[in-house]
Amino acid sequence: MSTAHSPALADSTSRVGRRGIWGWMLFDWAAQPFFTVVTTFIFGPYFVSRMVADPAVGQAAWGYGIAASGLLIAVLSPVLGSIADQTGRKKRWIASFAAVKIVSLCLLWWAEPGSSLLWTLAVFILASVAAEFSIVFNDSMLPRLGRNRDIGRISNLAWGLGYAGGLLVLIFVVGFIAGTGEGGLTLLGFEPLFGLNPALGEDARATGPIAAAWYLVFILPMLVWTPDTTTGIPIKQALTQGLSELRATISEVRGQPGILRFLVARMIYQDGVNALIALGGTFAALLFGWSVTEIGIFGIILNLAAIIGCVVASRLDTVLGSKTVVIVSLVLLILATLGIVSTTPTSTLFSWVALDATDTGGLFATSAEKAYILYGLLIGVAFGPVQASSRSFLARSIPAEDAGRYFGLYALAGRATSFVAPFVVATVTAVSGSPALGMATIILFLIAGLGLLIRTPAPAVLAPIAAKG
Repeated sequence: MSTAHSPALADSTSRVGRRGIWGWMLFDWAAQPFFTVVTTFIFGPYFVSRMVADPAVGQAAWGYGIAASGLLIAVLSPVLGSIADQTGRKKRWIASFAAVKIVSLCLLWWAEPGSSLLWTLAVFILASVAAEFSIVFNDSMLPRLGRNRDIGRISNLAWGLGYAGGLLVLIFVVGFIAGTGEGGLTLLGFEPLFGLNPALGEDARATGPIAAAWYLVFILPMLVWTPDTTTGIPIKQALTQGLSELRATISEVRGQPGILRFLVARMIYQDGVNALIALGGTFAALLFGWSVTEIGIFGIILNLAAIIGCVVASRLDTVLGSKTVVIVSLVLLILATLGIVSTTPTSTLFSWVALDATDTGGLFATSAEKAYILYGLLIGVAFGPVQASSRSFLARSIPAEDAGRYFGLYALAGRATSFVAPFVVATVTAVSGSPALGMATIILFLIAGLGLLIRTPAPAVLAPIAAKG
């Protein structure tokens, strides 16, 4: 029979104690360094520029690897989310995928220059898929953590903790591990720790085991402290019912125009957000000739700003609601992107503001680079809350017992078209010969997603969701 549920767990579900909430939030702290030092700022650039003689080959291979992992995540996340709802306990899924991720990251140590790109990509894809699947199950625990009004605060604080964790590991790697400075010294002027040899890529390869060790240590509080749901049906039966549930969920969403509109909006604007994060540093490197060290420092600056943004948003989400926080964040991202694409070595804001092109020496030596850093700060402040409050927006709009399958669709919405924005940027850049014009297309994704989100009710459920049973 069917019974009506109020949107989002809200006040009808059991509460989790303070220690359980902190355990859940530390998952983001544990997980983020993989994305920061492996995917984005250290190992990724190493794969592209140092594992092979031709950076174009490395760039293409890395892009295909990211696309392949994105496809697997998009296809399987909704299925796994539905299965998780059926089997009940989610922490055992997280622990299983954590084991796969940790082993895969450790294997990256053997990604030496000249070694097999296919083997390295296979290991990286395995780590990426395991990381994202763990996130699906972790996110699906959010609706049971507290009262409806507290979910946004919890989500944003967790996201901020994630950036703090990524920041600390990035600082450690750049300051003590990565020999990118003169004479193979680190940014702080030290010989790389543990006798690592930068010429063999050992500084970059070490980020895999470092991220694995960090994950292993800091995922434990969530596994130990955060309460799980009760055990459901056996896995074999859950597989059959999970696939059935997925079909039912897709059909169900069609009858929930608010949730459907939100998922489509999120799919579009998240494409823009992902492209902006992934390409902002490389665009600066192309525009200003930034070194790996400067890109790393740019990443540190963005993460610092993101922590501040998430802390502020954790309060605003409680007072103003998740939808408002996402809208404000998207507006800030649009303005920041306009600033970035309008910046040249001699001007910014489409030549309205002239800049001194004198190179004063040192890091970020020109006025244009400093202006770019300011726009980067704006991006950093906004790109954490836009993702954290999107997560809490959905959590407030669904029954807690159905969180797995809905967060599976949420992961699908974040990955289904993740290749589109980078493809459009690359194509427009190639056709026009203008990297700035290519980057400007990101604005279209942000505006289109914003337009849909504005017309989405909050919470997104307009009609009761029927319970299964």
